[in-house]
Amino acid sequence: MERVAFLHILFAICFIADLGDSQNASDKPNIIFILADDLGWNDVGFHGSSQIPTPNIDALAYRGIILNHHYVQSLCTPSRSALLTGKYPIHLGMQHYVLLNNEPRGLPLSERLLPEYLKELGYSTHAIGKWHLGFFRKEYTPEFRGFDSHFGHWTGQGDYYDHTAIHDGHWGKDMHRGLEPAWDVHGRYRTELYTEEALKVIDAHKRKVENLKAEHLDDNLHEPLFLYLAHHAVHSGNDYQPLQAPDETVAEFSYIKDYKRMKYAAMVHWLDESVGKVVERLAMHDMLHNSIIVVASDNGGASNGLDHNVASNWPLRGAKFALWEGGVRGVALVWSPLLKRMGRVSEQMMHITDWVPTLLSAVNGSNTLAPDLDGLDMWKALSEDSPSKRKDVLLNIDDQENESAVRVGDWKLMIGTATRFNGTWDDWYGPSGRDKNYKYDLNLILNSRVSKAMNSIGFHLKGEQIHSLREKSKVSCDVNKAMLKMVDYDSEHVLGPPIACDIRVEQCLFNIRFDPCERRNLADIYPDVLSSLQHALAKFNATALPLGNIPTVLQANPEWWDYEWTNYGDKTESHMQCTNG
Repeated sequence: MERVAFLHILFAICFIADLGDSQNASDKPNIIFILADDLGWNDVGFHGSSQIPTPNIDALAYRGIILNHHYVQSLCTPSRSALLTGKYPIHLGMQHYVLLNNEPRGLPLSERLLPEYLKELGYSTHAIGKWHLGFFRKEYTPEFRGFDSHFGHWTGQGDYYDHTAIHDGHWGKDMHRGLEPAWDVHGRYRTELYTEEALKVIDAHKRKVENLKAEHLDDNLHEPLFLYLAHHAVHSGNDYQPLQAPDETVAEFSYIKDYKRMKYAAMVHWLDESVGKVVERLAMHDMLHNSIIVVASDNGGASNGLDHNVASNWPLRGAKFALWEGGVRGVALVWSPLLKRMGRVSEQMMHITDWVPTLLSAVNGSNTLAPDLDGLDMWKALSEDSPSKRKDVLLNIDDQENESAVRVGDWKLMIGTATRFNGTWDDWYGPSGRDKNYKYDLNLILNSRVSKAMNSIGFHLKGEQIHSLREKSKVSCDVNKAMLKMVDYDSEHVLGPPIACDIRVEQCLFNIRFDPCERRNLADIYPDVLSSLQHALAKFNATALPLGNIPTVLQANPEWWDYEWTNYGDKTESHMQCTNG
């Protein structure tokens, strides 16, 4: 085993040296970004729950870096905007709610997106799955925003089988290849369908590269791939049947007594299978050894019936929509042979905006970055396990909802809660998944598709590593008092019994390092810290753009466009299939 470990390290060192010395596209790694939708913090095995097995995601996480302080926005559109631009939503006008199906706007066309940066560096760029960044005119759709191709849905949610979406009582089909409707996939399970499309993209890319080599008689030719696989899973579907998965898969989780949770588990299973199949296909085509793979959730899980869903963010507080940790601290991991220190749990603070500068740094493209990004280059810090550049994170400022939150160092300030919910989802939601009846099966992980693929290129995993990393990645509400000696500020009153905070009427101050479950409000005990974070929020707010939300329009109604959600802003009345009389 020592010889295997030595060869593993030697391979990584040589590969990093070769890749880091060149700006040529022929040396750049593939980038595979798999984005889950509404995946709960506690719905992956590596965070400590044994209720829903995620062997492929876990196998990748344990070999890579588990990002335990990866912050996101609390909702789909804002998070996706931040991910692809590297900017906070307040600097895009995207800070309030999500993009509605019948709202004639999108992510501002003035913004440069990650695939546009990568295309300039010689990448082939492909998107599969959920968009949710605008479609009322074609210029807002993926193939006009830097992607060579897109297959998927444009709206926020829909049925997993008939691929329709409902909004404001209007029903229409929502599955597209580029601008064209993809009616031929009716009846196909969406998560499986998106996975198959991702495999087709990988296959086609491999053929393309092989053809280039043959055409130019050069075996060293390489065109890197950027694949953005944005799953609908595990977001709920249409309200009439929100939790959907094949019956035979649901039956595999009969040990879960809550039927809704049983169906949710089946949805998670198909997401996990997708990760496994993508990694497996990369290995099959000799692409895995030259790849960066990120798996992340766009926001916290929708818990306790929110959006008709049953995700678990336990033991974190809150859920999707909220600025509690359960809404904005997302599941995330990264794996690549480029990373010097893997097989660890990262406590480095990171935000979803950081991926644009971080990935461009990894492929030697930082010189192309726009100068006004909020994201920070985290590549060196992640690779070497050095201190994070990020000292603060703006979690959001939404003047319409009268809520805002910021984290600075260990401290977090929250002001207000979404007015539409009035504190409804401000609690702690399980299940914990630590029931003794549930078994965390190491064999599932060690024999998963991901493990077999990784083993084939020399990245092995042992059972003791799994146990150690899993313990480190669990969040405990009760922190060891000895850790107080490690801080350089007054920590005398940081620990203690819970101090309630009614976010509807008072400001809440928490020390996330020592109170990750947000149970002890320290606003009255540390007034100077409170004032400092209030100042930080005010500084951010001074740079905020007005909300971009605008009134909805009747022209979006799918009834007018052959019952299809389409780029209606490009079409005239002569295209309409019917009228409202």
